[in-house]
Amino acid sequence: MLEDLKENNRRWAAGKLSVDPGFFERLVAQQSPEYLWIGCSDSRVPANEIVNLDPGELFVHRNVANLAPPQDANYLSVLQFAVDVLKVKHIMVVGHYGCGGVAAAVDGKRRGLVDHWLHPIREVYAEHRDELETLHDHERIDRLIELNVMRQVRNVASDVFVQDAWARGQSLSVHGWVYSIANGLVTDQNCTISGPGDLDKARDEGQ
Repeated sequence: MLEDLKENNRRWAAGKLSVDPGFFERLVAQQSPEYLWIGCSDSRVPANEIVNLDPGELFVHRNVANLAPPQDANYLSVLQFAVDVLKVKHIMVVGHYGCGGVAAAVDGKRRGLVDHWLHPIREVYAEHRDELETLHDHERIDRLIELNVMRQVRNVASDVFVQDAWARGQSLSVHGWVYSIANGLVTDQNCTISGPGDLDKARDEGQ
């Protein structure tokens, strides 16, 4: 099985060179992406392919249920590097319909350590319980996926690294998208935050 993957790699590299002989030389020189993608670890959601960008054009962080928790050193290290070193201009928090992590957060089953990781989603559910409990099962999870994305956008925008970037005049926007595995399309949740004023508005609206 691993030999198949290695052969796939050789074919992929050869294909890239046949189309663009300087492709890998440019990658070695420096990465200069304008975008940070914070997405789910789900294998059906390949970040670069979804937005049709080559390696080097998209900085990527993935975890279960696309969370941006302020206590997670891994996420924070990626965020700081993207904002302070790479100087990305756009951060996209990207959830996806059919997310098993979001469903697992609220199905009442116990799975161990991951239950602690998914706790922020249960908090989102509790805050929007009145809306969510008017919906049927499938619709409820889809809406929770959207609300989770909006909350993680607010988490990113609230972080000191982003706040400091805005304070020094750096152009930086945080966006929330949801990807549909069923049709391959992303839907903008219209919760973009591009500065402190937008963040205050999002807090007032309870996103």
